[in-house]
Amino acid sequence: MRTQVAIIGSGPSGLLLGQLLSHAGIDNIIVDRVDREYILGRIRAGVLEAGMVGMLDEAGAGKRMHEEGLVHDGFSLAFAGGHQRIDLQGLTGKSVMVYGQTEVTRDLMDKRAHEGGVTIYNAANVTPHDFEGDAPYVTYEKDGTTHRIDCDFIAGCDGYHGPSRAAVEGRGLKTYEKVYPFGWLGLLADVPPVHHELIYANHERGFALCSQRSNTRSRYYVQVPLSDKVEQWSDEAFWDEIRRRLPHPVAEAMTTGPSLEKSIAPLRSFVAEPLRFGRLFLAGDAGHIVPPTGAKGLNLAASDIRYLFDGLRDYYSDHSSAGIDGYSARALARIWKAERFSWSMTMLMHRFPDEGDFGQKVQEAELDFLSSSTAAQTAMAENYVGLPY
Repeated sequence: MRTQVAIIGSGPSGLLLGQLLSHAGIDNIIVDRVDREYILGRIRAGVLEAGMVGMLDEAGAGKRMHEEGLVHDGFSLAFAGGHQRIDLQGLTGKSVMVYGQTEVTRDLMDKRAHEGGVTIYNAANVTPHDFEGDAPYVTYEKDGTTHRIDCDFIAGCDGYHGPSRAAVEGRGLKTYEKVYPFGWLGLLADVPPVHHELIYANHERGFALCSQRSNTRSRYYVQVPLSDKVEQWSDEAFWDEIRRRLPHPVAEAMTTGPSLEKSIAPLRSFVAEPLRFGRLFLAGDAGHIVPPTGAKGLNLAASDIRYLFDGLRDYYSDHSSAGIDGYSARALARIWKAERFSWSMTMLMHRFPDEGDFGQKVQEAELDFLSSSTAAQTAMAENYVGLPY
């Protein structure tokens, strides 16, 4: 097979890149080690920046998002028994869209299938080759046969454990990582949200988050030690714990119900540099991970795709390599700002077992300052709605 851009990974970043390329008349093939059902079975959060909303529209996959997604003009920080609302719309003139990552993926998959885009699922041993030269290619195994895709460029959108970053180990790759000493226990339930906007809570028992997927489906989280197991937490124990961590009026208003899914996710920050190796580009989780506190993971993948697509489009339309040459530097500049914001939100809202009384007092002072400073609230709001591309 021959294509212009071979895309490894059919998560939202690979699918979004594929749609944008197809609409620009640039041929592409997506290859993934698993199938569509497996990918759609992964439950992920979805707070979309305005920039990503615009990209989904550009890709022709935004119709259902606008019909079913929830526009949020703000969110609240709960602490010291009260709460401080961050007025996103009032402070920045922008909002965010609450729409699950699973639904984003489904919409992009359906749009690609409807338009006849090629996606190869259940491809084993996917491997990029010769990307430092002028004739890269990707091999994979399917139905007992080894296949080859010759291409101009390879986009590694295959996640943290994918083959793309593994292929550049020892080729000048440098990584940065911070592992946090706790995880998030998440519960998904078909109950109405306790509030029409998200609530991030700082409590002496630990962090809590009240979020939502729709007006009838809620997603809640509590900070737990890394040693905890999901099996230790009954639904009743979870509901009791999260209500302890919320202001009394919010806890009293919470509707509980049986869980659809429960899981514990560890938190870490991770960045790989650079993001370009010859004709191979890393994008999304292949190049970076953020703790979910700042709602940046999916949005950072989208900004990578913005820069990568613009560079590839200019290469094919104007014979200019400036965009692809500058991809890594442009993407990393925005990535590190988002990493900083996600780190700062995590530090602000969680209880750290090793910080001691001094660290706790500093955290309380920061929250008090935030509640009294429009400038501090504006800085938080600007980062939350998304920095410009």
